[in-house]
Amino acid sequence: MPVIVIASPKGGAGKSTTAVLLGTELAHAGADVTMLDCDPNGSVTLWSERAPLPPRIRVLSDVGEAGIIKTIRTHDTDGSVVIVDLEGVASRLVSRAISQADLVITPMRATTLDATIGVRALSLIGEEEEALGRDIRHAVVFTMTRAIRSKQHTGIEESLKEQGVDIIEPALMERAAFSALFEFGGDLRGMPAQGRMEGALQNASEFAQAVYARLSAEEAA
Repeated sequence: MPVIVIASPKGGAGKSTTAVLLGTELAHAGADVTMLDCDPNGSVTLWSERAPLPPRIRVLSDVGEAGIIKTIRTHDTDGSVVIVDLEGVASRLVSRAISQADLVITPMRATTLDATIGVRALSLIGEEEEALGRDIRHAVVFTMTRAIRSKQHTGIEESLKEQGVDIIEPALMERAAFSALFEFGGDLRGMPAQGRMEGALQNASEFAQAVYARLSAEEAA
């Protein structure tokens, strides 16, 4: 079953938030999800310790370069999804994880700095594709976006699309509920209400569906 790698060399781009939202939504939909916390900041691990984990989710912490491939392959079984939250640098660990991916998602804030640095992750994927002799499906998701998009956001998105980059829609909005996950743990359905919960749930669910659609297309191909 799918291995999804969340990769960006830019800190603060929303990697861990993307990983937790995707993992909890896929688990809610019935998938068994193993989340690998490979980020020295340990954000996914901290989230997992705030409250009992939702059903069908397990979190493995402190997965390093030496064990990343074996760990992914051990948990990449029928009926399960592996989500890897990586450190925010270009490293051998990141390369090894990307080499095992069915889909690499690069979270990116809609700023020139994030886009400039985020493109480095796309270059790294290209290097792995060349080394492996196969394509690795990858996509960008914009994070912490506003309901009304700025000209900068629109320009960055258009530029990426012109380069053939797959953009996941919907983007992940800037929502109190998303950041509060790391305060309360659990998932959006079990935490105390934060802001417009209905909108947050819809955003997270539609994002997970968009990711699932890409995985289904990859399997069909």
